Amino acid sequence: MGRPPSLWSVREDDVTGPGPGRVRGRRDSVNVVLVVAATDRELGHVRRFDTFRCGIGPVEAALRTAQALAERTPDAVIHIGIAGARAIEPLSLVLGSEAVYEDAQTPLVLARVEPDAALLARVRATLPEARVLPIGTSAYVGGASACEVEAMEGFAVLRACEFAGVPAVELRAISNSPDESDRSKWIFDEAFELLGAALDRLDVV
Repeated sequence: MGRPPSLWSVREDDVTGPGPGRVRGRRDSVNVVLVVAATDRELGHVRRFDTFRCGIGPVEAALRTAQALAERTPDAVIHIGIAGARAIEPLSLVLGSEAVYEDAQTPLVLARVEPDAALLARVRATLPEARVLPIGTSAYVGGASACEVEAMEGFAVLRACEFAGVPAVELRAISNSPDESDRSKWIFDEAFELLGAALDRLDVV
């Protein structure tokens, strides 16, 4: 008896991305999942996946992620990290329905990128408690105004993946309100643990 289809079983059209002529070819399952985060602390509880630290902020994250995709050629990327939100309880999980580059101040600049739909659906099925919302990307704490959830690298990582034709999704744990100036009240360690526990629940071939 063969193994049942896993969360990561994909069709050919699931791994054909919108990058410039980039078609990754047919795979029966995703074999290499790369977990990308800005800092080593956010990756500290990742136990079952390859990991990559992309650095803090959208510019550094875009550059380093693009390099990692070229060198490691993963089948899928899960971008994780902490996030701020004003109206969502800390230690809530959020999956990005899109990443919005809120520092873009002109329509000439690409400012939105969506996750891979099939990958998002599979992760959402495994983490049904996670909210699915747009996540703003800004280089500034409190810089996101259009989105309820804000972080610093999501647009950069997802855009690099989109350009390379690699399915990607953003998963965040709320650690604080961006309006809370006392960072000793931000719930870092528990949020890092929550991300690791969420990844442990994902079924990978």
